Amino acid sequence: MTRDEAISRIAELTQQINYHSDLYYNQDTTEISDFEFDQLLAQLIQLEEEFPDLKAPDSPSQRVGGAVVKEFNSVEHRFPMLSLGNTYNHDELREFDERVKKGLGTEDFEYVCELKFDGVALSLGYENGLLTRAVTRGDGTRGDEVTWNAKTIRSVPLRIQGDNLPEYFEVRGEVFMPLEVFQALNKEKEEKGEALLANPRNTASGTLKMQDSKIVASRKLDMYLYQLMDGGALNIATHSDAVTWLADAGFQVSQTWRKCANVDEIIAYIEEWEEKRHSLPLDTDGIVIKVNDYAQQDELGFTSKSPRWAISFKYKAESAATQLKEITYQVGRTGSVTPVANLEPVLLAGTTVKRASLHNANEIARLDLRLGDTVFVEKGGEIIPKVTGVDFGKRPANSVAVEFPTHCPECGTELVRVEGEANHFCPNIKGCPPQITGRVEHFIQRNALDIDSIGSKTIAQFNREGMLNNVADLYALSFDRIVALEGFQEKGTNKILQGIEASKQIPYERVLFGLGIRYVGRTVAEKLAEGFPTIEALSAASEEELVAVNEIGERIAKSVKEWFADADNVALVEQLKNAGLQFTLQKEEVEQASNALEGKKFVVSGVFEHFERDELKQAIATHGGKVVSSISKNTDYVVAGDNMGPSKRQKAEKLEVPILTEQEFIQMIGE
Repeated sequence: MTRDEAISRIAELTQQINYHSDLYYNQDTTEISDFEFDQLLAQLIQLEEEFPDLKAPDSPSQRVGGAVVKEFNSVEHRFPMLSLGNTYNHDELREFDERVKKGLGTEDFEYVCELKFDGVALSLGYENGLLTRAVTRGDGTRGDEVTWNAKTIRSVPLRIQGDNLPEYFEVRGEVFMPLEVFQALNKEKEEKGEALLANPRNTASGTLKMQDSKIVASRKLDMYLYQLMDGGALNIATHSDAVTWLADAGFQVSQTWRKCANVDEIIAYIEEWEEKRHSLPLDTDGIVIKVNDYAQQDELGFTSKSPRWAISFKYKAESAATQLKEITYQVGRTGSVTPVANLEPVLLAGTTVKRASLHNANEIARLDLRLGDTVFVEKGGEIIPKVTGVDFGKRPANSVAVEFPTHCPECGTELVRVEGEANHFCPNIKGCPPQITGRVEHFIQRNALDIDSIGSKTIAQFNREGMLNNVADLYALSFDRIVALEGFQEKGTNKILQGIEASKQIPYERVLFGLGIRYVGRTVAEKLAEGFPTIEALSAASEEELVAVNEIGERIAKSVKEWFADADNVALVEQLKNAGLQFTLQKEEVEQASNALEGKKFVVSGVFEHFERDELKQAIATHGGKVVSSISKNTDYVVAGDNMGPSKRQKAEKLEVPILTEQEFIQMIGE
């Protein structure tokens, strides 16, 4: 075959494959068999191997995989992937509806209801219509880039055609393994005598992170898209219009969504799908309810964790009965002792359950648990199942009453119980092994010091060897000491030490979170760092000064004061400071060009002729202004470029915030 003939045939095969893929994934019909489809794909792959320079970046052959990725880069989301608040009954749903009405000051709005699929959230980025980036949810701020693997999912378009597409746009959806595929995969494993996979969701998640994209392709993952980010760039004003646009553009969208005028229609939708959901090709555990209009979404805004304009309704948890074999006790990093029920394995919500939470001694007494009981196990909104009751009619005559231990199961120290609290605690903070290793695991996690070269087994081994008794000991670890241990080679040891060294650049607010002060989560740590820009200022702050910081209550303030009142904690901070960790809030030094914008708050929206968005924000800062993320009554100006979202423009006009063109902004700063 000549080169010109190859060009023509590749174009023909590409057109045919894309046509049949669209029929199958977006129109729920077929014209050829799977075998015939695979033959077309095989012909294309063969031609591209003979003429590799003719392989297009959006070739359907990428569905087959082949790239081997040694590691997945952690990248920042352009738009945070926030989680949703949950509700479990109709009363809570009506309360949400009332909050929306109050927030908008009107009843003139509508909702969109969608099924909540039990898969893996994935964000897809398209540049000039070409798929260039696929990122997992991760912690909502950063995720893992899995672009090569995402390209093997046949329902994910590699290129989007259309007029007036933004230079870059992002869509989001749920990657899942169809139940039929999951069952076939487990049947194959069973025949080979291999361990069975737990459930479709975990399997989809693990598959997306496989290094060999050929194996990923063989797992036949699928994807439903449900969100278009920054729809204003396409002059789309509602979520329902965005979902319609996604389907028209060639994305696979579940057609189970519905617009609802009020909460009664939402409840009707929920009840309709409570039974129908079991006929779907994938698992679903609830409904997502969103305010439809983008401008109204903007008006409602967000909490630190989730949008105020959306909520998730979870269906009642599935329950199963099984036998309680024994109770073991786990000690956490705070010293809290948690009882865990060890059960006769039982299938529940697609997962084999062997253990369940019992929370504390009060719960054991409330349930009147005895070893040998037949218990009811439930899997609700929690990841860990819980014991919810006992079938007393099946209680054996020789059942044994459960007695909560009086001493720590790990170190033997007598347990204490603080008045007003349900949990028992081991007070041996400095010497109880799981408390030590738990604090180190918390310290090195991604959201804190991000030392991913050390795992929990390594931490436990270092602790047993006497090398790691607190987080400061990490920075005293040496090459010779580590490599001398069984199982450690030169390469792995260097990787551990490099990870520890890199952690010295982690910013103050994340170090503060990593210290593990009770009630100080990520958001609280950021607030404290803003209020007290050095660790010295924080440690010296009074409870009154702490409470004066936004979102810091008395409970948090008291906990912070108690932590710094402990001499060992003060000494720990000194050790970490001496090791080179960051204990001062780093604010970018901005060289002032003028004070023309001093005290003014700006929102930047759209695409600009003379500036990149970051350059425009920098220009505002260098002239004394401040850039904020959302429009409010406190905003002084909105700088609007091309493709500014209509919802932002409407909000600015409603609040009477002046809207500047790019040229007007340039005149304002005198350039």
